[in-house]
Amino acid sequence: MESTKVVKNSIWLIGCRIVQAVLGFIVSMLTARYLGPSNYGLISYAASLVAFAAPIMKVGLDSIYVQELVNKPNEEGEILGTGLCMNIFSAVICMAGVVSFSLISDSGEIDTIIICALYSLTLLAQASEMIMYWFHAKLLSKYVSIVSMIAYLIVSAYKIVLLATESEVYWYAISYAIDYLLIGVILYVTYFKLTHQKLKVSFETLKRLFSKGKYYILSGLMVVIYGQTDRIMLKLFIDETAVGYYSAGVTCVSAASFVFSAIITSMQPIIYEGKKQSEEVFEKRVRQLYSIIVYMAVIESILLSILSEWIVRILYGSAYDPTIDVLRIIAWYTAFSYYGAAKDVWLLAENKQKYLVWINGTGAILNIILNCIFIPAWGINGAALASLLTQIFTNLVISFIIKDLRHNNLLLLQSLNPKYLVSSLKKLKKAIIKK
Repeated sequence: MESTKVVKNSIWLIGCRIVQAVLGFIVSMLTARYLGPSNYGLISYAASLVAFAAPIMKVGLDSIYVQELVNKPNEEGEILGTGLCMNIFSAVICMAGVVSFSLISDSGEIDTIIICALYSLTLLAQASEMIMYWFHAKLLSKYVSIVSMIAYLIVSAYKIVLLATESEVYWYAISYAIDYLLIGVILYVTYFKLTHQKLKVSFETLKRLFSKGKYYILSGLMVVIYGQTDRIMLKLFIDETAVGYYSAGVTCVSAASFVFSAIITSMQPIIYEGKKQSEEVFEKRVRQLYSIIVYMAVIESILLSILSEWIVRILYGSAYDPTIDVLRIIAWYTAFSYYGAAKDVWLLAENKQKYLVWINGTGAILNIILNCIFIPAWGINGAALASLLTQIFTNLVISFIIKDLRHNNLLLLQSLNPKYLVSSLKKLKKAIIKK
């Protein structure tokens, strides 16, 4: 029964996001070609600044919502209502922070400051979108998938209109906020139709959520630092055109991320339920998750490396040729990144999230050091190499160093045994047939 629910959940998530991915490729290709490496890099730079503020805006709730809602179903109204207020308040502060940073670091660059200000509206829109974790916890991701697809279609149409009318780059900056806002509003309306629990604000719930989520604020910020520092440092060391080349490569790599995200999101509830049942059931499900994620990630990395030239030329044209080598390097970044996302599920279930600060903090420092060394030496390829080495260290090496995390690496090594992958696929097949 649980396998069937997971499959249904994953099918909805993956199916609808395939449509988004195809449409996203088309719109991204047209947008990148129209804006050119310079303006495309400018949008990417603004996105990186906003990404730095996102973990603070989310207050770590995106990492604990599912577990909270699974463990305390009778308090979901308080959990969601309190979380929404926390997110909106922090979003306003973060927007002010993004604009202030741009005014200082990009002094005199009026276009850059305006684009950063417009793009920061995304933070407020993302605050409303956090309701989606209730649907994930209830294994009702079909609603999130449908709403997300509708919003994406509307925003894609908006972008195509901008391209057709040859609009200025400012209008592209606010399109991302529209996407998140549409999703949030529609999901809240759907939530009120599906449940009788009203949203409430509770100071006790706020303290509990913050107490659990605080570990993820700093750790999330550290993740962003080694995920976005490269683009910001490329802008500072070289220019926005280099950011455009690099971002194009990252976009190619991220195209299939929705598949991995859907699998991890769908398996989270049953892994947490497995923890309640027994340690054996829990670890078995963790190994199954790792097996699927790792094998899929390796296959994706190999294909991206082989087809990098073809992918870049088709999507972006010869103007983005410097992106080809970036893609070949950063393709392997994802294999470790996806495993890291899956590992976070184990950390939360084992109540070891306190180590995230050390893991991601070390990764952030390492990434900054490597970027300072590699970018002056090898430019955009140096930034890609710095990101790859950082992911390897933070998601694999450091877990061997920290004693309490070594058992998780044992689960990872066990999951590499093909029998776990075969076992997982057989169960998925049975669930699909049963469906």
